[in-house]
Amino acid sequence: MTEQEFNGKKVAFFTLGCKLNFSESSSMARKFEDLGFERVDYKDEADVYVVNSCSVTAESDRKSRNMIRAALKRNPNAVMMVTGCYAQLKSQEIAEIEGVDYVLGSGEKLKITSFINDLYKTTEPVVKVTDYRKIDNFFASYSFGDRTRTFLKVQDGCNYFCTYCTIPMARGLSRNDTIANTISEAQKVVERGIKEIILTGVNIGDFGRSTSENFFDLLKALDNVEGLERIRISSVEPNLLTEEIIEFVASSKRFVPHFHIPLQAGSNEVLELMKRKYKRELFAQKIEKIKQLMPDAFIGVDVIAGTNGETKEYFQDSYNFLLNLDFTQLHVFPYSERPGTLALNIPHVVPVHERKERVLRYIDLSERKHRLFYESQLGLTRKVLFEHEKKHGSIFGWTDNYIRVETKWDEKLVNHVADFVLESINAEGHVVGHLIK
Repeated sequence: MTEQEFNGKKVAFFTLGCKLNFSESSSMARKFEDLGFERVDYKDEADVYVVNSCSVTAESDRKSRNMIRAALKRNPNAVMMVTGCYAQLKSQEIAEIEGVDYVLGSGEKLKITSFINDLYKTTEPVVKVTDYRKIDNFFASYSFGDRTRTFLKVQDGCNYFCTYCTIPMARGLSRNDTIANTISEAQKVVERGIKEIILTGVNIGDFGRSTSENFFDLLKALDNVEGLERIRISSVEPNLLTEEIIEFVASSKRFVPHFHIPLQAGSNEVLELMKRKYKRELFAQKIEKIKQLMPDAFIGVDVIAGTNGETKEYFQDSYNFLLNLDFTQLHVFPYSERPGTLALNIPHVVPVHERKERVLRYIDLSERKHRLFYESQLGLTRKVLFEHEKKHGSIFGWTDNYIRVETKWDEKLVNHVADFVLESINAEGHVVGHLIK
């Protein structure tokens, strides 16, 4: 079919998982729109459905399958395309779901629209999945339209092979675009009127592996992009978050005091079982350095509860370490067995009910730390970027150090940065206050 013949046709996306997936879905959707498709909500009837899947847990796999079946129930004649990590890891499992037309691996996302020659369903599923060791293309992408901020992809893949993780097999080895091309993508974001970008990837601190550049030089180049008001760094491995980077963020024009650092376990014995590339003492040093230079910085931390080998003593050791660590919020994940990972060979399997109990303890700790951080900011004036969401007559936004604020709706505030006095915390957990005009 020609581009003209796609005019009036509809495509719908459902995205699971990480911010990286959301940035890629947005870019894939723009490729469809360039062919004349209209993007509609996944709950609507469409001619093409795309599930951009996740496979970080067994629950993610299940959700992907459910969303495939739900779309085909709405329109059995729709072309069903599945991509993402689940498609890369378990392509045949997806192909066996009745009604699936295309299963595209991580190396095929960039070419997704090339498979739409017509809108007829296939006689049997077309499976295109490149071996993860041979994936060498980089799919530049950024999100747009679903929120005021934009997720800008700067890196993909991982070479770390932690024992619990399938990401290297799901996304391939570490690779990236050049700094020059990444800056060009950031400038496209600015041209769309976006004020804030979040740098995303699988292991963004590893940027430069495929181009002989480095992450620090990328940050310095992004700091000079005119028109950008704020830049956030998403998850960076503690061993790649150098003091040089922390010092740069503290003194930069555009980077905000917000860090997300995966710990995964606060026990050195468990970190060794996971084959992480640091000890908890290094992690603590990085937190201390951030707080020394940026006392009001928001620090998010990833942690996994109940991985194989995590005895009750190791968990309590981890909990005590986090209890005394000056972070802001935990992102807690229960351990989920993943086929093909080395963690399956580690003795001492934690029962599922104990994993859930440990998750709840971590969440309780996180909520207390998060509340204390919010309370510590009351009385201060922070810069807030307001979003387009309107709810119950209120507008919402985020401070530079990632505090959710709420105030009376004013359309003129949308996508604008304003000084805001933080006064109190309301029943929804948002900070309320007043604008300084």
